[in-house]
Amino acid sequence: MKIFLLVVIFVFEGIVTTLFAQPAGFPIPAVTPNQLFYLQRTPNTNTIVYELNMVNGKLDSENPIQIFWLRYQEKGQKEELTYIQRKFAYGIKYRKIKENQYELSFVSYKKYKMYLQLAGDGKFKVYTSINNKMAVLNKIFLEINGGAFWTPNIEFVEIIGKDPLSNELVKERIKI
Repeated sequence: MKIFLLVVIFVFEGIVTTLFAQPAGFPIPAVTPNQLFYLQRTPNTNTIVYELNMVNGKLDSENPIQIFWLRYQEKGQKEELTYIQRKFAYGIKYRKIKENQYELSFVSYKKYKMYLQLAGDGKFKVYTSINNKMAVLNKIFLEINGGAFWTPNIEFVEIIGKDPLSNELVKERIKI
């Protein structure tokens, strides 16, 4: 019976690890205190990080999220997004709902809603729908296969986060 349980645990662990595995060759950015989530996409490993924009220990209500590249394809250096990237691709639009709560959307896809809010643990987190349930967003991965600069061919989007009640990883793959 013990051997059977160990086999089941190892098989289940392998399935979970595969389900939530980092795509081959993509680094996981070091977690910082203000990091909210990150976005990775093919065709390279450069990563876009979204973090709280704190001023004197308080959230900047005029610009609550700071966005930057980690340029892993070069020297791993941190770089600001270009104007075009901020305004047409990876930037975030936000609307203050009430104190410590904002509705967010990507400038390139306004239908996808996220919510920055103060959680029960006193930390700001981004919540979004994953498998039709609200979850804390950790990562977004875009699989891009060709296309053009202004119109990339996005095959699918993976949204990965944690269930706020159980703290279990949740994942949804959306075909585009």
